[in-house]
Amino acid sequence: MAYRQLEKTYDPQQVEERWQQVWIDRGYVHASLDNPGRQYTIVIPPPNVTGSLHIGHALNNSLQDILIRWRRMQGRNTLWMPGMDHAGIATQNVVEKRLHAEGTTREALGREAFIARVWDWKAQYGGVIIQQLKRLGATCDWERLRFTLDEGLSKAVVEAFVRLFQEGLIYRGERLINWCPRCTTALSDIEVEHQDAKGQLYHISYPLTDDPTISLTVATTRPETMLGDTAVAVHPDDPRYRHLIGRTARLPLTHRALPIVGDSILVDREFGTGAVKITPAHDFNDFEAGERHGLPRLAIFTIHGRLDPSGLERAAVDASVIEEIQHLPVVKARAKVEQRLRDGGFLVKVEDHKLALGVCYRCKTVVEPSLSPQWFVNIQPLAQPAIKAVQDGRVRLLPEGWINNYLGWMRDIKDWCISREIWWGHQIPAWYCLDCNPDAVIQEEPAPDKPDASRERPESDRRISIRPTANPIVGRTPPVSCPRCHGSRLIRDPDVLDTWFSSALWPFSTLGWPDETPEFKTFYPTSTLVTGLDILFFWVARMIMMGLKFTGDVPFRDVYIHALVRDEKGLKMGKTKGNVIDPLDVMHQYGTDALRFTLASMASPGRDIKLGDQRIQGYRNFANKIWNAARFIFMHLDGAREPVPIPERTFADRWILSRLNATIALVNASLEQYRFDQASSHLYQFIWHEYCDWYLEMIKPTLQENGAAARGTRQTLVESFEAVLRLLHPFMPFISEEIWQQVPHEGESIVIQAYPEPRSDWEAKQVELQFDVLARFVATVRTARSLLNLAPGTAVTMYGASKDAEESTMLLSLGKHIELLGKGCLCLTPVDDWPRGRVLRLAVEGLPIGLAVDGDIDRQKALDRVPKQQEETTKESEQLDAKLGNVEFTGKAPADVVAEHQERLRTLRHELGMLTNSQEQLRELMRTKP
Repeated sequence: MAYRQLEKTYDPQQVEERWQQVWIDRGYVHASLDNPGRQYTIVIPPPNVTGSLHIGHALNNSLQDILIRWRRMQGRNTLWMPGMDHAGIATQNVVEKRLHAEGTTREALGREAFIARVWDWKAQYGGVIIQQLKRLGATCDWERLRFTLDEGLSKAVVEAFVRLFQEGLIYRGERLINWCPRCTTALSDIEVEHQDAKGQLYHISYPLTDDPTISLTVATTRPETMLGDTAVAVHPDDPRYRHLIGRTARLPLTHRALPIVGDSILVDREFGTGAVKITPAHDFNDFEAGERHGLPRLAIFTIHGRLDPSGLERAAVDASVIEEIQHLPVVKARAKVEQRLRDGGFLVKVEDHKLALGVCYRCKTVVEPSLSPQWFVNIQPLAQPAIKAVQDGRVRLLPEGWINNYLGWMRDIKDWCISREIWWGHQIPAWYCLDCNPDAVIQEEPAPDKPDASRERPESDRRISIRPTANPIVGRTPPVSCPRCHGSRLIRDPDVLDTWFSSALWPFSTLGWPDETPEFKTFYPTSTLVTGLDILFFWVARMIMMGLKFTGDVPFRDVYIHALVRDEKGLKMGKTKGNVIDPLDVMHQYGTDALRFTLASMASPGRDIKLGDQRIQGYRNFANKIWNAARFIFMHLDGAREPVPIPERTFADRWILSRLNATIALVNASLEQYRFDQASSHLYQFIWHEYCDWYLEMIKPTLQENGAAARGTRQTLVESFEAVLRLLHPFMPFISEEIWQQVPHEGESIVIQAYPEPRSDWEAKQVELQFDVLARFVATVRTARSLLNLAPGTAVTMYGASKDAEESTMLLSLGKHIELLGKGCLCLTPVDDWPRGRVLRLAVEGLPIGLAVDGDIDRQKALDRVPKQQEETTKESEQLDAKLGNVEFTGKAPADVVAEHQERLRTLRHELGMLTNSQEQLRELMRTKP
C-alpha cells in the first residue's frame, strides 16, 4: 500500500482545532456509567467565571489532561469533571466597574436587578476560559460542565449549611473579622495577604487620672485607633509598671479614663515601651485581651474604612477632634491625630518600624480588623477528622513535604467566617422575624451620597442590622411564617456565603449530592486532585473536611501539588514587571504540544518552574523532529510486509524494541508517581536520541534492500513508531493523533487506544549491551573527529582492539554499524600493529580506539584547539563540583536532579582526561609528522 505523505512542515494551527472538536463530537471525553473499567475521576479546580487562561492554568490543566488521557488509554472509566466558580467578590467587582462606567451603582439598581445584570454578563463574557481550555487540549467531560451557582450545586450548598447549623457547627456571632473597605465585605484569614511595609512606631503619653504628673508611655503603630481604646495593658511581672495595675489613665483627645490591666499574653516587655493600648474593636490580639478582661468594644470606622462620627461620639472623643477627622480615610486621619497629639504634648517620639500589612487578596486594599456580626463555621470538629485522614494515608499529599504545612495549619485553624456582604453568590438561607425578634431591624437611614436611595428600594434590599443575639430561622426553603409567633413579617439575611464554601463541596456536589445519583455512586471518591500550592488551605483542606463530614469518605485519594510558574529568571510574573507569559500567545507561536511538553518536563516536585521562550522553542523543535521522523518512515513503508519473527530481525531492530520496552516501563512508573518531569525526560531522550539519532540512522542501508532484513525492519518501524505515538499521546496529543492516523492501526482515534505496556518478547538485554559498546566506540570517534575539526563527510580510518575475546567478537559483528555511524572504514587489529606516528589513540572504559591522522589534517590547529576545550570543560566541571558540594542544593534538589549533575560531572572529568591525553599525543604526532 502507498502511504499519504505528510506536509513538509508541521503546522500546529491547522491540526489542533480540528482534532479537539473531533474528540468532543465523537464522545471520547464523555464518561459512561456503563463502562466496566475501574473508575478514575478528577475534578477540575474550577476557574473563576471572570477568568481567562494564564500560565498557571496551562500548567495545572496540562498535568490533569496527561493523567486523564493516560488512565483512559489504560482502560479506566475516566471522568474529568469540568466547571466554573461564580467567584463572588471578583465577579461582583467586574460588573460594578461596568455600572460605574454607566454612571450608576448596584445600590441604585437594587439587589434583584443587579443580580440579573451579573447573569447577563456571565452569559455574554463568562466561560471564555472554557473555550481556551479546549484549545489547550483538555479532554474534560464537557457534557457535565457545572457552575457553582447552578441549580444542583445551589441545592447542595443550602443542604450543607442547614445540616451544619442544625448540628451547631454553623453559628452567628459578633467577632473581629477582616474587612475590606473597597469590597465592603468580610474576608476569611486566608483571604488576607501580608506584605512587608515601612511603618512608624508612635510613643504616646497616657497620664494617670489620679496623678497627671505621672504618665504611662504606650507604643503603637496605629495612633488613629487609640480613640477606640478601652484599656492599657502592662506585663504583671514588669517591675516598671506592675504597681500601676488597677489604676486608670486618661486617654488623650477624649473624656475617658482607661483601666490599667496586667496581661502576660498580650504584652511583650521587650517591645516598645512595655505598655500597650487595648482596642478590642480594631485589633485581633486586643479583641482576645478584651475578652479576657471583660472590656467594652468601641468601633470607630465605617464599612468604607473612614472615621465614623457616631462611633467617635460613643467613644467620648473631643468634639473639635471629631469635627477635624470625621469621614477621613485611615491614612489622613492618622496624620491629623498625630498632629493633635503633638500639639497637646502627648506625642513622645516617632520612630521607623517594619510591619506586615494585611491586604485584600482580590483588590489589594489594606484590610481593617472590624467588629461585626457574622456567620462562622465551628471548624475544630471538622478539622480533626481531616487531620487524621492525611496522617493515616487515606489522603496522600504529594510532594510529601507539604504534609507538615497542612497538619500545622489545620491544628491551629480558627473558626471560618463564611458570610460576605455582597449580593452575587449563595444568599444565606436564614430569615428573621420582625414581629418577635427585636434584634433584627431594617435601617431606614439613607445610603451615603444617595439621600433617598434606601426608600427607593424594596424592604428586602435594605441593609439589615442583626445583633449577635438574633435568633434566625434557617431552612432549606423560605418559611411562610415564623414558627415561634406565626408572624409573616420575615426578612432574609442579605449576606451571601463565602465562595470557598460552595467550592468546598465541589468533588461531590458536582456529582449530584445530596441525592444518591448514579454519578455520585460511580465516581466518588475522586482519584486525584491536581492543584497549586496557593490554594492548599483555601480549598483543599476545606474539601477534605466537608467530604468527610457529608459523605463519610475522603473527597480524593491523591493531591498532587505543583509549584508556581515564574519567568526564566525565577521572578514572579506580573503585568507591571512586563514578564507575563500568555499561554495563548505561546500556543499560537509554538503550538500547544510544545507548551504542554515544556510544562510537563519542568514539573519537578517542590521546584518552581522557570519558564522562558528558549525552552518552549526547544520542544517545538522536538515536535518538528517527530514530524520529520514520521515523513522519513512513511517514505520507506511501501512494499510487502510478511511477518518476520523478532529473533530473526536485525540487531538494530531488536535493540530499538528493547529500548522502547524499557522506556514504556519507565514512563508508566513515572506517571504512577506523578513524576511528569521524569516521564517527559524518558520520552524525549528515547525519541530524539535513541530512535531518531541512532536507530533511524542505523537502518538506512537496510531500507534500501528487499530481503527478509528489510521486511523485518519495515515491520519494526510500524510496530515501534505506532507504540511511540501512543506513549507520547498524553503529553503531545495533537501531533501524535495527526501522525497516528497515517500509521497502520486499528480503531478510529489514538485517544481510545491502549496505552503501551512492556512486552517480554521485546526485551533483549544482550543486544542492549552490544549497543553500549557500539555507542561508546562511535561517540569516541566523533569526539576525535571534532578535536581534529574534520568535516562531517570526511571518511576516516578507525582502529579498534580489545583483549577480551567476547568484546572483540562483538566489535566484529558491529563493524558495518561502526563504519556507517563513524563515517569511515574500521580496522580491527592489535594496538601494537597500529601505524606509529599516524594514529590518535583514545580509550573509553578500557576499549582502545584510534583515528588515523594523515592526509590534510592540520595537526597544529588541532593542538591549538585543545587548551580552549580544556578551559571550557574545566569551568563547567568546577561549577558542577561546587554545586554538588553545596548542602543547600543536595539537600533540597530532587534525587534525580542530583544524580543527573553527578553523571554530568563524571562525563566532564572523563572528557578532561581524554583532552589531556590527546594533547600529549598531538605533540608527539607533531614531532613524528611524516
